[in-house]
Amino acid sequence: MSQFLKFEEPIMWLSFWRSRDRFSLDELRYLTNQLQKVQIINEVNKDFVIEALRSIAELLTYGDQHDPSFFDFFMEKQVMGEFIRILNISKTVTVSLQLLQTISILIQNLRREHAIYYMFSNEHVNRLITYSFDFRNEEILSYYISFLRAISGKLNKNTISLLVKTEDEEVVSFPLYVEAIRFAFNEESMIRTAVRSLTLNVYHVEDDFVNKFITSAPHSEYFFKLVSFFRDQCINLSKLVLEYPKNPCSESVSAILATVDEIEDNLYYFSDVISAGIPVVGSLITDNILQFLILPLLFPALQIDADSNLKIGAITSLYLLCCILRVVKIKDLANTVAAAFLYPLEVFAANSEAKINGCVSGNNRANENEEPHSDSVTPGQLCVDIPNKASSSHVHPEGIIAERSLSRSHFSLRETLLSYITDGDDARALGALNVLATLLQTKELDESMLDFLGILPQRKQHKRLLLQALVGEGSGEEQLFSFEGGSPRDGVSTELDGYLKKLKEQYGVSIVGAGASPRMHKNQVLDALVKLLCRSNIPTEILWDAGWLLRQLLPYSEAEFKSYHLKLSKDSYRNCRSALLQETKGIWVDVLITVFCDQWKNCKRAIEASSPRKEPKCILLPFQKLNSEDIPAESSFAAGERMCDLVKVFVLLHQLQMFSLGRTSPEQPPIHPSIDIPETSRAKAVGLDVLGLKPGTEIRLVHALPCRIAFGRGKERHFHFLAVSVGTLGWVVLAEELPLKQNYGIVRVAAPLAGTNPIIDDKHSRWLHLRIRPSSLPFLDPPKSSMPGETRIKSLIDGRWTLAFRDDESCKTAVSMILEEIDLQSTEVERRLKPVLDLEL
Repeated sequence: MSQFLKFEEPIMWLSFWRSRDRFSLDELRYLTNQLQKVQIINEVNKDFVIEALRSIAELLTYGDQHDPSFFDFFMEKQVMGEFIRILNISKTVTVSLQLLQTISILIQNLRREHAIYYMFSNEHVNRLITYSFDFRNEEILSYYISFLRAISGKLNKNTISLLVKTEDEEVVSFPLYVEAIRFAFNEESMIRTAVRSLTLNVYHVEDDFVNKFITSAPHSEYFFKLVSFFRDQCINLSKLVLEYPKNPCSESVSAILATVDEIEDNLYYFSDVISAGIPVVGSLITDNILQFLILPLLFPALQIDADSNLKIGAITSLYLLCCILRVVKIKDLANTVAAAFLYPLEVFAANSEAKINGCVSGNNRANENEEPHSDSVTPGQLCVDIPNKASSSHVHPEGIIAERSLSRSHFSLRETLLSYITDGDDARALGALNVLATLLQTKELDESMLDFLGILPQRKQHKRLLLQALVGEGSGEEQLFSFEGGSPRDGVSTELDGYLKKLKEQYGVSIVGAGASPRMHKNQVLDALVKLLCRSNIPTEILWDAGWLLRQLLPYSEAEFKSYHLKLSKDSYRNCRSALLQETKGIWVDVLITVFCDQWKNCKRAIEASSPRKEPKCILLPFQKLNSEDIPAESSFAAGERMCDLVKVFVLLHQLQMFSLGRTSPEQPPIHPSIDIPETSRAKAVGLDVLGLKPGTEIRLVHALPCRIAFGRGKERHFHFLAVSVGTLGWVVLAEELPLKQNYGIVRVAAPLAGTNPIIDDKHSRWLHLRIRPSSLPFLDPPKSSMPGETRIKSLIDGRWTLAFRDDESCKTAVSMILEEIDLQSTEVERRLKPVLDLEL
């Protein structure tokens, strides 16, 4: 120890008195010499060692850009070896941290190729990678992962060869990759993200020998663990979704959305890995997702009478299927999933427990250092016979669903989705629509597969038939000009045969018979969508999604739309039109035109869009019900919500009717324009213009009736009362007479005329009770929220006025005035809406 103290003192004094240029070769030489003299590291000299390591990194980065001799000196003195020596003699965490940071900075900032080659040669970097750091220290782990990631950022076909060990032209050791994936499932998301970035850098090098190494056992186990980790996240999401109705708070929503973000990040990682172009990796991920997630967990969860012991619920399953198909763009995966939709649910339910309790039993498999056992999973060879149905053009909504109502376990997955649409609750209906829309938009899916599922868009079918007619294939020309449309081939397609065979050979499920023809399948889908549009208990947002899907499938001519479909849709349209006519006499007649115009544009934009409006995550969170239990059903707020929903349904049905008639919906609804105020109207008499009135407006007190009203106890005031309408707008007015201007007054209070519901008091015949509703609906312009499911609409409460008139006759006159102006207002709204209400004419 005394020797060390004698050595340390000159270092400290020299450091104090030196006058060298900080960015000079002399400074680098000095620091290196001093570092070589350090034999042990303790609390006395650790600060000097840390500063020396930091300064060397700074000097080498400077030299790389300005003076190559800096790095020449670094190589000559074998400073990398000194770094390893310092690490070996140091027991201090801060020195280890600085050393990792120093080398990370060097690797990241060195631009010269030969500098990187030197850093990676001589096994110095591999020794650092395999050094036994204490990873229980979170800071050490963080710096270590950053160090590994910095190395991966410099990988190419030349540099990667310096980091691997080969024997007989085969890679037998790759410490960078092997050590990194040890932390792939760390609880810290930043660690997981860094490891994934590193693995992608490795995959994108496209080195055949390295690729063979990472896809061979035991390293290929990583891809199984990825799917296993992802599966555990899916199970956790399902638990959160099932718990949400019991505790619907913002914390629950945040937990769901955080888990959704992690799941989608995982899927995008899968996609990035596959896009690296290593065929074996794509197959590994596809097979693992199918065998250990989709077939044993997601499909069984869709059972209509699902077992409560299933690890994933139906809503989460629908969401996950959408996400997987949207993000993981593998043709083999997409088509295998699509083919599986033709199977009865019982096929997957029978095998689900075997697979869950086999190789992938227990949710901690990804955290255990176990080798997979190839014989752990032995799928049962369950064979189900599905009889062919005669091809028919006239399929009723009862169709296939009613036919199998006594044995729902025999539903195919496709039929189960349709039953969700026709009879399911809001979430299931929305989820099923999203799955069909996702399948329809999956570019990796063969058109013949879409056709057999019954969701081949009409424009694609016409295009395919046209091409077949041009080249003289089959009956393409005959079907192109046939109202039956249909598929050029009612039997099972060659592509479908291949995927059915794969499901049998690789996953142990088989099917005898292909079921009904594509034409019949499409009619079933159209039936389900039309039936959904006829349901009265479904949120309008879901109906618009159904409208988007129906428009994709709908033929361009009414003649091609089956008579049963037309009857159902037209009946629903007529009922909706009758209800809308009633709204012209309703509580919110004054905003009906505005709402109609806004929703017309919104609906047109939604159903003509290239894709559905919302992301799949909307499936997981229920729609906000504005008319909750604390809002009376007879309140104007609830009436306003019903009116808005009715308008949304009407414009959807109207635009779909126009499309089926071969007509294009205009950008603006075809309604009549407003007209000038009639000279004989009460509005003209009091001096109002088309802009209406507001408090402070001066008016003539023609037809005004003196009255008293108290807005608070002991605060009675005298006013002149008027009811007046201008076009579609109307008000009840309380005005104060101007003392210096006879028969003129100033409007002090104005409230909406519509919905006032005037009632003369039973006991006091001079008293008139009025309901005063809010002037606008708050949910027409809801607050923007970045958190789905969190929007809270503040409901407004109706007010009450009690007006006391001079005599009974004045009170009755006030009632007549109100009813007369409401009738004028309603008539004007009906006149303006007449063109859209007379579509069939």
